[in-house]
Amino acid sequence: MKTPNYIKRGRRHKRVVLAERITGTVIAAFFAILFLMPVILTITNSFMAPSEISSNYGSVFARSDSGGKVFISKTVNLKFIPDMVTFSQYFTVLLKSPDYLFKFWNSVIYVVPIVFFQLFVAALASYGFARYHGKVKEIIFFLYIIMMMMPYQVTLVPNYMVSNWLGILGTRWAIWLPGIFSPFAVYLLTKFMRRIPLEVLEAGQIDGADEWQLFSKICFPLCKNGICAIAILIFIDFWNMVEQPLILLSDEQLHPLSVFLSKINSGEISLAFAVAVIYMVPPLLIFMYGEEYLVEGISYQGGIKG
Repeated sequence: MKTPNYIKRGRRHKRVVLAERITGTVIAAFFAILFLMPVILTITNSFMAPSEISSNYGSVFARSDSGGKVFISKTVNLKFIPDMVTFSQYFTVLLKSPDYLFKFWNSVIYVVPIVFFQLFVAALASYGFARYHGKVKEIIFFLYIIMMMMPYQVTLVPNYMVSNWLGILGTRWAIWLPGIFSPFAVYLLTKFMRRIPLEVLEAGQIDGADEWQLFSKICFPLCKNGICAIAILIFIDFWNMVEQPLILLSDEQLHPLSVFLSKINSGEISLAFAVAVIYMVPPLLIFMYGEEYLVEGISYQGGIKG
């Protein structure tokens, strides 16, 4: 008995779909491995002995007698499996040399207040932008958009001048204040709040809710996913800051750990891998904990889910 044509077409379609899925999976796996290789390399190399790390990567960080870089004439040996596993780097970073942990806590001291107070300021400002209308408000919001589109390097000199005028240059406030009043969170959170149906707010007003209750009982809870997503983005952004501390802080004791990682020299290669692993832990934990909020916040863009 001859197989009908529609069955042949169905089988052919299934084979095409299966081939596309296999191809897509292989491509996705390739790029996933490619992007994870630096992380895996950093973790595995953090368990290598200092002598082994120097022999593999010493030429990258070598300097000439005049202080300049040396041309790398040989291929750098990328090793994923150490010849001998050792915890000496972690022992040095965590116990023998407290300077690295001190810089780590500097990073925490800078980032946590910036995330908390930037969200606090952004929540109140975004409610005003989303709730009320007017030409002045639109002009201010447009200025926020322009400021957000500017890279930080453009505003670094004005920040330096303003910090110097306020007398906070060289102190932690020179990092905190520009971060707290950054327009990034205001812009995104305003977009979230504008998606809240007007009928919901009108129903709250009919029930006797004042402005603070509309904000705290309706707008803020409905934007929870968006707030969590923005908090993760702010944390990662300021956790990796380098230019701000280098320009605004003259005392190296106030520098965060990210500055140390950007200025690795030949004498600290073995410690750099262990420090980098420790430095990666907080962002990874926050991302793993808040991944669901991040995805939902980006997907739903505020408002009420259907």
